[in-house]
Amino acid sequence: MRLLEQIIKQNLTSVAEFIFPRCCHLCESKLTDDENYICSTCLSRLPRTHYHRNPMNPMEQRFAGKFPFESATGHFFYAKDSDLSILMQDLKYRHYRGLAKRLGLLAGKELYLTSFLADIDCIIPIPIHFIKKAKRGYNQTEEIASGIKEATSIPIKRNLIASRPHKTQTSLTHQQRQTNTQGIFGVKEPQELSGLHILLLDDVCTTGATLTSAAETLLSSNPDIRLSLLTIGVTF
Repeated sequence: MRLLEQIIKQNLTSVAEFIFPRCCHLCESKLTDDENYICSTCLSRLPRTHYHRNPMNPMEQRFAGKFPFESATGHFFYAKDSDLSILMQDLKYRHYRGLAKRLGLLAGKELYLTSFLADIDCIIPIPIHFIKKAKRGYNQTEEIASGIKEATSIPIKRNLIASRPHKTQTSLTHQQRQTNTQGIFGVKEPQELSGLHILLLDDVCTTGATLTSAAETLLSSNPDIRLSLLTIGVTF
């Protein structure tokens, strides 16, 4: 019976893929069996920053003097209407939840080969308010974190919470973004984080207002932690 169910499932999958073939989100070419959401060619063409290799890189300069941190990087360059922007729109607003995990898995595998993640104890993804999460069905940054965890085995902690909703940052000025993110986070059971080196994770860094607010909240709840910062995308 179980074998029959597997055969039926495989046949239904084959028919579905024949009618609705799995295609790359960027070039629309048909994906191979070992590709998901993005073909290998398009993945290789996403512009890496390699910031993790350079002390005081532009990502670190963005946060220098705002709060103490160990290191910071954005894995890919992000710009409006770029390939990465298309992928971010798909995973945030078009319900391609698995795409977020795919990008996290890719970044995790590439960073795992370097010293950037060497002594990270846990990943804390930037949370979204429960109302927003209920509407979307998931938090894309948590999905990215799950991909990094799969690649590196670094555990995820969810002690950082979104204590109030805030507007989307897309159309806001730098000053408006700072105001928009003030006081939006809280920390539950901060003693659990004592002495840990935390990788604070977000999807995209533009002005850095969200990461700054989250980092300041974590550090004020427990000064006995170390922070490093990672985003999938970072603006030029």
